[in-house]
Amino acid sequence: MKDHVAPHQAPLRPPAQVMRLSRMGSMFPTRLSFLRTLMRFLAAEKAQVSRPVWQMCPEGYGHAIYTVSFGGHTYALVAVSTALAPEARTDRVIAEAWDSSYVLYDGVPDADEIARICATAPRQEAARFTERDLVLSRANKSVRLFQHVVERLRAGQQPDRQMVGEIGYLMRTTAVYGNGKFGIADRSCIDTRPGLSGPFMAEMLTVWLIRQFTHDLVEHVGHGRLDRDLKRHLGIGNSTGLGMAPFLVTHPVLLNNWMLARETALARVRAVRHLEPERAVRLVALADRARRHLAEWCVPDAAHQARIDRLRADWVRFAGGITAEALAEEGALERLIRASGTQSEDLQELLVALALEPFPELVDGLADCMADPVGPVAVPLADTAQLRDEIACHFGWALAPDYADAAQCRQFWYVSEAKQEPRLGDRFAEEGAALESPLDIGRRVKALFLDLPERSEDVRAFLARSPEHFLAVARVALAAGYPYAEIRDNLIGAGCLPIDMLRCKLAFFGASKFDPKSDRWTRITLCQGAPLADELDNRADDWWLPVFDA
Repeated sequence: MKDHVAPHQAPLRPPAQVMRLSRMGSMFPTRLSFLRTLMRFLAAEKAQVSRPVWQMCPEGYGHAIYTVSFGGHTYALVAVSTALAPEARTDRVIAEAWDSSYVLYDGVPDADEIARICATAPRQEAARFTERDLVLSRANKSVRLFQHVVERLRAGQQPDRQMVGEIGYLMRTTAVYGNGKFGIADRSCIDTRPGLSGPFMAEMLTVWLIRQFTHDLVEHVGHGRLDRDLKRHLGIGNSTGLGMAPFLVTHPVLLNNWMLARETALARVRAVRHLEPERAVRLVALADRARRHLAEWCVPDAAHQARIDRLRADWVRFAGGITAEALAEEGALERLIRASGTQSEDLQELLVALALEPFPELVDGLADCMADPVGPVAVPLADTAQLRDEIACHFGWALAPDYADAAQCRQFWYVSEAKQEPRLGDRFAEEGAALESPLDIGRRVKALFLDLPERSEDVRAFLARSPEHFLAVARVALAAGYPYAEIRDNLIGAGCLPIDMLRCKLAFFGASKFDPKSDRWTRITLCQGAPLADELDNRADDWWLPVFDA
């Protein structure tokens, strides 16, 4: 047996470049996105999805159960479909009713458990659940597309391809809850199980199974069968707001691990000096797929559509240089990455995602490094002199703003009393700043820096005297060991756009077709192009930036 040889790699892109909001808000899904990782695992396990229960009336109301086994465990999605008055349909967190609700169950539920879930799942936050319930979710129909597909199927026709391409999903989830919410199982109950040990794997499994349910439901109501290509292009929509953004701040080790894995993958690919002809051909084909995907990406918001239009035009010009002949030259990928440095961050990050695609042997194993099984391991700080040096080394970005300037502290994060969801307020126009959540890492680190004594002393003694700096000290202590742990921007400044944080996290999920509705919430598509339940053996890993089959 040959000794393992670590792949060559180029220098990592520095955190000062990578961890800026504008770049995080330009990210695209990659081979390391969680849905991609899940599909590869299910394919390797030869997982089979079955539907042992389908109790639906002709109008599509009732419940269904889907089961899948892998890693020595069986899981079941219990899907509950209910009639919903049009005036009650909303994606906002204040909603109290939805078209459908779901529980991912640990095992196969018996009749009593099915009855319990059917009674409680539609109530969502108003109910309580058990440790057998791993994930809780709900979804609303894309009424226009769902009804269109039903009408076409009933007429013996297929839905309009352009409409399917523009909308991309039959239903969109408005929440996918895991990790102990409302009594469901804590992550610690499943975090060592094969297939679920990675970040958000249980949630991604839930979304993929929900997608299968939406296909089955529309075919049931429409009395027909969708063409496979159209069905594959129907993913699951998602409506995501501010609730997701603070996660990246409150889980610095996870953020570091996700970013470090992606940057390490890029560094490995950049070190490849010679491309085999088949990889070059693959890159050329994927570059054209990216062009077609951008052409299909349309959103109502004029400003964001203009951004997409610019990227389309820039990509056509830049990708003209991605040819088999050019890629045959030594160091071609490194030259492409360097050349993209004069382009927009959108184009740069699209190229990063493209470059990783043809290198599963360099990239995929890094998915095993993206969880946080042990928690933060901070570097001990000997004294306040070392603390000062660490701040100067890693937090120059935090020291630059004048947080007394109204523009630099305009916004404040808080948790709403009614729904216990994160919100963002205007410090000078709204009440509630006294209940501000501690997401202002930059301001806290600067306040710590300014309070450090001129003569060095023990850090514990300093904190005993100034306990208000405990969080800032903890974040500084993490910096040396987790270089990508901090978003290097002022998260309370007037210029902070939470949508950038949302896109970063959602790209790691595997989202595409970002459709911002403001700078605080967006719609996306998940699982578009992903293998159907009976396609894991042959389409598990070729659905980056999906387009209709040519």
